[in-house]
Amino acid sequence: MKTIATNAAALMLLATPALADAPCADRSFDGVTYTVCEAQLGQDLKLFLDDPDGNLIGTPERLSEVVPKGDRVIFAMNAGMYHPDRKPVGLFIENGKELHSIVTSEGPGNFGLLPNGVFCIGEAFSVTESRAFAADPKDCTYATQSGPMLVIDGTLHPKFLADGTSKNIRNGVGVSADGKTAYFAISDAPVSFHEFGRFFRDEMQVPNALYLDGKISRLTIPGQGREDMGLPMGPIVALIAHADPAAGD
Repeated sequence: MKTIATNAAALMLLATPALADAPCADRSFDGVTYTVCEAQLGQDLKLFLDDPDGNLIGTPERLSEVVPKGDRVIFAMNAGMYHPDRKPVGLFIENGKELHSIVTSEGPGNFGLLPNGVFCIGEAFSVTESRAFAADPKDCTYATQSGPMLVIDGTLHPKFLADGTSKNIRNGVGVSADGKTAYFAISDAPVSFHEFGRFFRDEMQVPNALYLDGKISRLTIPGQGREDMGLPMGPIVALIAHADPAAGD
């Protein structure tokens, strides 16, 4: 459930350069509103799973407690499918360490609806079809595998139906053609895969986009007072703003 609260602290946070560099804004497409958060290459966009003690982070609230003192979460979103124990279903790389290997076989559920893909944070942002990634792995500091792909080289996933009736709140990520901008979007109303894919292809105009999940999709934007509620998650993607050393204690 989407919640919005505005207060003096939130308004002050909105004025900070870090948030101005990574705006979250609503975009309307075919009668549906989507909230889109942008991350630019060079900003501190990371994937998170466990805290330093090996305990699941699970929620944006806990993530805010885990980041170093003075750092702030600009936005956070669930970032890929997971098992009941919250461990990733597919490839997961955190801070250069592979915690779970890539899965390239077809299987049940949305993850196994091939082609699925990998979102990678490295020298550039990228969304790559999983089998292509396995054949020629990218050098990723962070990576998460999910599925299905929404947009593949400018084309919608071949199994999406224009008249599909299965609709959910959905979230995903698309990457600009130059690899310098990642767009994280969540629908504010239930949409089909076809509708969600067209949003990324036609509205956001990205050549490749990846479905992250549905039903459990959540977005938190502390500076705008948004805090979607839900159960603990597995992988989380978050943009972090660092404390200014010149500011002192």
